[in-house]
Amino acid sequence: MHDRIAATEAAPAGISPAITFACALACGAMVANIYYAQPLIGLIAPELHMAPGAAGLIVTLTQFGYAVGLLFIVPLADRLENRRLILATLGLTSAALAMLAVAPSATLFLAASALVGVTSAGVHMVVPFAASLAPHETRGRTIGNVMSGLLAGIMLSRPVASIIAEIAGWRAMFGIAAGLMLLLALLLARVLPERRPTSGESYARILRSMGRLLIRERPLQRRTAYHGFVFTVFTIFWTAVPLELAARFHFSQTGIAGFALAGAAGALVAPIAGRLGDRGYIRAGTGVAMLILVASCLLAGWAGGAGSLIGLVLFAITLDGATQLNQVLGQRVIFSLPGEDRGRANAVYMTVIFLFGSTGGIAASAAYHAGGWTGTMLLCAVMGLVALAIFATEFLGRRRAGD
Repeated sequence: MHDRIAATEAAPAGISPAITFACALACGAMVANIYYAQPLIGLIAPELHMAPGAAGLIVTLTQFGYAVGLLFIVPLADRLENRRLILATLGLTSAALAMLAVAPSATLFLAASALVGVTSAGVHMVVPFAASLAPHETRGRTIGNVMSGLLAGIMLSRPVASIIAEIAGWRAMFGIAAGLMLLLALLLARVLPERRPTSGESYARILRSMGRLLIRERPLQRRTAYHGFVFTVFTIFWTAVPLELAARFHFSQTGIAGFALAGAAGALVAPIAGRLGDRGYIRAGTGVAMLILVASCLLAGWAGGAGSLIGLVLFAITLDGATQLNQVLGQRVIFSLPGEDRGRANAVYMTVIFLFGSTGGIAASAAYHAGGWTGTMLLCAVMGLVALAIFATEFLGRRRAGD
């Protein structure tokens, strides 16, 4: 894979700062819907008379719905007019969140949770939409700016949910989120241009082509493998760190929320990552991201064991920054692949990454209870080294090819 991928399509006219900002805001607000319930399970389950063992279904069904949306909703971006599709998805998300806010029973709440997951996958229509509007030479910068909104949404969603639930109750969080989706739809309706795919393929053919796309495109395979491991490390860290903060540092929910807010500073790396990609430093940036990730895991393990809260915050930020750097560079690659199949390429990429990451919660719980914080971070470092080893095969391939 070459660092600079030649553009094979007509250069877009460009994307305005207003559209870039709107897309970044949309990504953050939409992806946050998947995470609001996670810190609120202890409040939701008793009120809806859910058994303690069944409370985990709230998160599981949301994640399952998200995977379904990635596989079956996101590819529609290669078939239908994108602006209208995004707005329709926001409307459905708002309705699902409103159902969560008023759900009188566990059954209805769980059904609505799955629907929130399905419709929130629409965030991965917004990223390729923005990428398609940007000229090839500034596409990485655009992706980085938009992805900074997505990571900020992930990191801010949990502390925001905890704070709002403490002030006004857990139902208020979902009611506010439902209203936010409607406001977002009004904003996007005003600023987004129409974008009609020109491939003309049927929906069934698009779905069938997704597997072939992963088999055919070596850059997509590589970037999916790299970020699959990186995102799993990210998931393990942010699943285990609240346990460590509560056990070693005696943090309350508010304190844990503050820690997550500090970690959100890693989102600032995204625009820098995009510019690195535009300047041809995709391979170098990827190697740096993985080295920082491994170092952050090892040093975070030391910081927790030594009781250094400042160190733990610092290495949470660097780990998030490395994750974001690798993600943006990866999407810079796949959104520069030939053809108009960005929607399905992104769907394949994110679905596989999500499947990797979904194992992180299980692995984090098992590792933390078996080896404590240090053992958990060693596991993360090993996974980072596996990703680095796979990345190293790029250079072996170049030598064999005589590059």
